[in-house]
Amino acid sequence: MLEFRDIKFDCVLYNGYKPCKYGNECRDCQWYERRSEVVGNPASPVKVTAPGAFGEAGQVRILIIKTGAMGDVLRTTTLLAPLRRAYPRSHITWVTAPPSIPLLMANPNIDRLLALDGETVQTLMRETFDLLLNFEKESEPLALAGKVPARRHLGFAPTQWNTPTVFNPESEYALLLGVSDELKFRKNRKTYPEIIAEMACLPYARDPYQLFLTENGQRRRAEILAGVPQPPRIGINTGCGSVFRTKQWTLAGWVELCEFLHAHLPHVSLLLLGGEAERELNAQILQRCPYLFDTGCGNTLDEFVGVVDACDLVVSSDSLAMHIAIARQKWVVAIFGSTSPVEIELYDRGEKIVTDFSCSPCYLKTCDKQPMCMEALRGDVVGAAVLRGLHRLAATQTIHSAPQEADDEQSCAG
Repeated sequence: MLEFRDIKFDCVLYNGYKPCKYGNECRDCQWYERRSEVVGNPASPVKVTAPGAFGEAGQVRILIIKTGAMGDVLRTTTLLAPLRRAYPRSHITWVTAPPSIPLLMANPNIDRLLALDGETVQTLMRETFDLLLNFEKESEPLALAGKVPARRHLGFAPTQWNTPTVFNPESEYALLLGVSDELKFRKNRKTYPEIIAEMACLPYARDPYQLFLTENGQRRRAEILAGVPQPPRIGINTGCGSVFRTKQWTLAGWVELCEFLHAHLPHVSLLLLGGEAERELNAQILQRCPYLFDTGCGNTLDEFVGVVDACDLVVSSDSLAMHIAIARQKWVVAIFGSTSPVEIELYDRGEKIVTDFSCSPCYLKTCDKQPMCMEALRGDVVGAAVLRGLHRLAATQTIHSAPQEADDEQSCAG
């Protein structure tokens, strides 16, 4: 299996976030082409080291850079509690992409929330941090991680070509996950929260996601509860995001699931969830299943959080809705086809339905197999998992409950 020392960081084909177009794992690669200009060790990180002692001002200033997919941003909040435990006197700045701001804006454990733009870059380059944590491999946030002065850097780092390397050895495994399909698809048994805790040199204690309702979220939740007064409420989320459409279940599959649940649970409230991309699909489902409660496809992000929070159980593919449901401590029936279930932590509050195709997971954006893994998934299989989930909820008397808002609360040798 590929090891960190085998990676050809100076190869023109290396990108750092997935295997090169030839799919080779670097060792003895016939397509290796060395860059024309290489200075020093190709794997060395670019960084600006700030002078002074760590925490010399009596407060540890921490910068978190996580801007990518919204679900990944949300599950990175699992680090906030262990960071507060490790550094009780700390000030945390989080830089994220503008669309993810609503997921973090109500979090009391983030002292300063910044959207990644030119002004933010210039501001941060004039500041000094004790600890910089970067969990992004995309070019703009990666470059930022190499420009902000810090006394200690952890996570992904830019090389001299602004491709990903690592600041610390504990982050090597995370980088390897991106460039080695064998490790990511077959060997890995670590969840994402476990992986990023390792990158941050923090003890892993299965700390939960942190997601707090905004005023808009609370209002939308109240509207759903008033409009659907009969518990339990099962949220059926048809969305899968825009990147891997191979995660999308079929119209026939969703309809079969709804019919199964309506037949077996006639008194249960079934809520249909989705975004703008699911407007047409959801309209077709509603036409065939008129007993569903339509929560709409035009909710803002913080309103959508409120919709999910109104549910007792959520059915979803590997999507933002799944992560929101996990964060709000719902019972989750999560469907996996083209993506890996291993990295998802359900915290003993859910069940993973994994397609049994030998080629899964593949992380392909398109697939020409007939049938595709998601096309072969039957609605009654997912429906049976919902029945099991409701039984567990009834046994623990957690139906129609919502988590209470509450404030949550070593680094490896630097």
